Amino acid sequence: MRIGELAARAGTTTRTLRYYESRGLLPARRGSNGYRAYDEDDLKLLRQIRTLQDFGFDLEETRPFVECLRAGHPQGDACPASLAVYRRKLGELDALIDELRSVREQVGGQLARAERAMGDLAAEAAVPGGPEPVCELGGRTR
Repeated sequence: MRIGELAARAGTTTRTLRYYESRGLLPARRGSNGYRAYDEDDLKLLRQIRTLQDFGFDLEETRPFVECLRAGHPQGDACPASLAVYRRKLGELDALIDELRSVREQVGGQLARAERAMGDLAAEAAVPGGPEPVCELGGRTR
């Protein structure tokens, strides 16, 4: 198939395919007419790349999976180098999850503090002669 058909079937653009070719991820075969020629194996490579990118892998991280497929394995993650990339990515994701949990705890603490402060102000306003609540955006609440 030609580059346009491959791009359409893979859900990408011909520009992207040319970029992958320049990075050595997609083979650069030419037919006798000089046009780029692709087959179903190339489509499988592209689908592997796209799936990994959807999971957050950068383009270079897809290389071991592509090389595994090119070596004739039925799946791109059937090689030790691919498994190493999976392990590294899981470590990165675990670190991000830990960081997000920490941020969530901090935001939750700030919310609890702000709610207590707001409750204290409301209680003071209920006392005769207490301060009148003021909205942080400017202006009185009543």
